[in-house]
Amino acid sequence: MSLLQKIVKNQAMKQDPPEIYGWRVYALACSACFGGLIFGIDTGVIGGVLRMPEFQELYKLTDEYVSAIDRANLSANIVSTLQAGCFLGALLAAQAADRFGRRPVLIWAAGGFSVIGVIFQAAASGHLAPMYIGRFISGFGTGFASMVNPLYVAENAPRAIRGGLTGIYQLFIVTGIFLAYWINYGCIQHITGTARYMIPLIFQGVPPLLLMISMFLCNESPRYLAKQDKWEEAMSVLSRVRALPPDHPYVAEEFNNIRLAIEEENAILSGASWLSLQKEMWLVPANRRRALISISLMFFQQMTGTNAINYYAPQIFATLGVTGESNELFATGIYGLVKLIAVIVFLVFVADSLGRRRSLIWTGIGQGLTMLYIGIFIRVAQPEIGGDVSAAGYVALVCVFLFACMFQFGWGPVCWIYVSEIATARLRATNVSYAAATQWLFNFVVSRAVPPMLEDMGVGGFGTYIFFSCFCFSMAIFVWFVIPETKGLSLESMNALFGFQEGLGKKQDVETASVDQAAAGPKGGQGADVAQIEERPSPAPKGN
Repeated sequence: MSLLQKIVKNQAMKQDPPEIYGWRVYALACSACFGGLIFGIDTGVIGGVLRMPEFQELYKLTDEYVSAIDRANLSANIVSTLQAGCFLGALLAAQAADRFGRRPVLIWAAGGFSVIGVIFQAAASGHLAPMYIGRFISGFGTGFASMVNPLYVAENAPRAIRGGLTGIYQLFIVTGIFLAYWINYGCIQHITGTARYMIPLIFQGVPPLLLMISMFLCNESPRYLAKQDKWEEAMSVLSRVRALPPDHPYVAEEFNNIRLAIEEENAILSGASWLSLQKEMWLVPANRRRALISISLMFFQQMTGTNAINYYAPQIFATLGVTGESNELFATGIYGLVKLIAVIVFLVFVADSLGRRRSLIWTGIGQGLTMLYIGIFIRVAQPEIGGDVSAAGYVALVCVFLFACMFQFGWGPVCWIYVSEIATARLRATNVSYAAATQWLFNFVVSRAVPPMLEDMGVGGFGTYIFFSCFCFSMAIFVWFVIPETKGLSLESMNALFGFQEGLGKKQDVETASVDQAAAGPKGGQGADVAQIEERPSPAPKGN
């Protein structure tokens, strides 16, 4: 515990009892985050599989059958079908998570969808239709998991290390990408025939099985149980996760804050139908602001260009002068290793110490600079096919790895952390659902658009990198002016941080009919939220 106190620098770490940082909370977070492993392996496998000669021949992706642009479009279709399923799954997951619970939805996502999708992909045998169907079904399960994973972890995590625990989701994504890259490389080196691409495709079924098994051993979220008026069960689960007795002052205070926040929201905004929740989200200023921030963060996350590299890394490394299937996949494997190391360093030393805003700002600028250099290099000194990599080319390769590091220090994990913690208890699932669906929508757009972009946007596709560079710079500006800091705050403190009570009071006179049975706020509860924020320096929403 003393080591954790030295590493994590925030006020909550100094105030909270050390018993709450025991093994249970870490085991629970890792168990749920096997859903991130599904995401990562699905993402990493397909790029390498598309470059394997056996797969290209079987699915008619060689020069003998199609032109370069047609091959790019067909590859993009195979990749992006997964994202289409993910988008739909993430969009529908909120209603399921609110009705049935976080834990059952994670189990369904794994066993009900992801495993079935993998079976279809492995059995396709050169037929595009079952390949598309399999990737769409897998994507549906992955989309469910991507929405519920960070939500479930955030609702169980102690406030002082919530960023690090929620960020484990990103760690598992990157671990999945890393494993997928090296499985692809190993198959290229040591496997022949159709087994070369079948092994990576089948391996996509391992993480769903791990998620399903692990979630059978975990508890439901205490905040979900409280929202369902299962107060005794919520207290029992909270006490067990915190490793403290129910009558301990810390558990009693946290439980009381949960109760006050839920009762306050229910008293002000009654009704739990889909329509009433949408009214709360879009007609109450504080809720609308949080929803728009969440959607914007996930849009910008994809506009960094990270998944352009994740999906098409072998092709991009070939553009920079790394030739040969083995060399391309080896460079891709090193790229995955760099991402893995970077996110581990971030979660241990940075996530709950530096804070969300600073992490997003400096990495946005850094990513923009690396993408800008790569674009300029390809435009000015694109390497010849089969030629040696120049000194400037090695710098470009280093920039790819630096980009990976900076993404894992900011826009990768922080977006998932932020969107899972800022919404009200009633709207948390809906907020994360919209954010996850946005992520998958633009993941789909990027994965579908990048192959034609690399073919059409200037020499060597240099305009692709300039395009992403401009977005990276603009997103840093967005964070500076729009994003408030949430480091070390409890989930129940977010209403005060975003001015929920004040904003609601201003709208009640003119929009009472727009919000179901809007009434005067309750007598208590807000003071607890404000007090928690005043315990530490006030975050600055406008950026200073």
